[in-house]
Amino acid sequence: MKKGDLLENLYIETMAAEGKCVAKIDGLVIFLKGGAPGDVVEATITRKKKSFIEARVTKVIKESDQRVQPFCSHFGTCGGCTWQHINYETQLFYKQKQVQDNLERIGGLNLPPIQPILGSAKTKLYRNKLDYTFTHSEWLTWEILQSDKVKGPALGFHIPRMFDKVFDVKECHLQPHPSNDIRLTLKETALKMNIPFFDLRSQEGFLRTVTIRTSTSGETMVILQVTQNKMEWIEPLLQMLADKFPHLTSINYVINSKKNDTFHDLDIITWKGNPYITEQMPKANGEGKLQFRVGPKSFYQTNSDQAHELYTIAWQLAQLKGDELVYDLYTGTGTIANFVAGGAKKVIGLEYVADAIEDAKVNSLINEITNTEFFAGDIKDLLDDSFLNTHGRPDVIITDPPRAGMHEDVCQMILKAEPQRIVYVSCNPATQARDLKILSEKYEIGAIQPVDMFPHTMHVENVVCLQRIMQNVK
Repeated sequence: MKKGDLLENLYIETMAAEGKCVAKIDGLVIFLKGGAPGDVVEATITRKKKSFIEARVTKVIKESDQRVQPFCSHFGTCGGCTWQHINYETQLFYKQKQVQDNLERIGGLNLPPIQPILGSAKTKLYRNKLDYTFTHSEWLTWEILQSDKVKGPALGFHIPRMFDKVFDVKECHLQPHPSNDIRLTLKETALKMNIPFFDLRSQEGFLRTVTIRTSTSGETMVILQVTQNKMEWIEPLLQMLADKFPHLTSINYVINSKKNDTFHDLDIITWKGNPYITEQMPKANGEGKLQFRVGPKSFYQTNSDQAHELYTIAWQLAQLKGDELVYDLYTGTGTIANFVAGGAKKVIGLEYVADAIEDAKVNSLINEITNTEFFAGDIKDLLDDSFLNTHGRPDVIITDPPRAGMHEDVCQMILKAEPQRIVYVSCNPATQARDLKILSEKYEIGAIQPVDMFPHTMHVENVVCLQRIMQNVK
């Protein structure tokens, strides 16, 4: 077998990491892009290795009973909801399996029974933030290219792993109203005004991206990213948005002449409304709601409803009685810290993004929370013996690191701090397993709770509670 060969009558047995399907021929593993467990397919080999083959499904001969009809017209082109052809119960099964496989195979850990994964009540319209990219020349499928359609400007999503290829989005099912209307109206108006869309290769043009953020409180933010300070174009576009969508609460723009679309190092100009929107979340004890200000640069969990479920699990596993000192590592804008503060003596949040720490302080202030304290800096440098001696050794640590997980130095300092419990919230069970292996020197796993934050994707969150092994207490 070699690259380009056709494989016939492959039975897809299961799913593996990164959402790939798995089939076998004479014991040789074949990782397939496309398909669903239970399908019988034809596939073309794209890569050949000694111990495995990678292939792309080119034809489904017999459909699995785990299949459903994809709900989005962009399915197969967009890299977003790549599992929407698989029923939600099956998605949850494989996400839970992903958690167990990572903890056992990478961590080599002894596991208690894993709690059934907590599915999302909403499987559509669950995101509160989307980023769209302008392009002067849209990407078209091969089939459309064979027609008479002429390439034109587009506003949509990147083709997976293609920085310079963007397809035009007609309708996205991820974010609630008025997200689609804002995007379509903005594109239509820009075309009528002959404003140049950005050329991602030559780095020429004016309109770069638009970010739309919504909140459970009904507020909406728009951030328009352009290359030059040309108010004769910026002003009419933003005024059109204000006129067409009078309920917009935050309209912003940013001038970006860099070679990438990131704007965390750039000034955001609030053209109209507040420089933030307000997100609401029920308190951990169910008595009232917390308010969180979300600015253009703020991180906030993109599934607001499921974020509350995630934080509730973290709060429950922390088992706070009211007299504990809690460290919240990678606190971001202090959402978890402020969420659990009502059940602790004090919560100290650590975060490497200085702007996020300022947001965390504001979020404590507007919620009249007085028992939090926040510090900015690289956590592997910030969390040291001096910090522990100054601020006290934590009784409980809650950590919610990025996908890369925790630095080994942070893991070692946690071992040195010896909190009674650690609650590890992760968006990547693979790096979580690696870190848990280090922490297993002094801790054992007491509970595991997977949570689905992103239906129709391969991604899964996982919360693990660690209990200190008492014989190691000094």
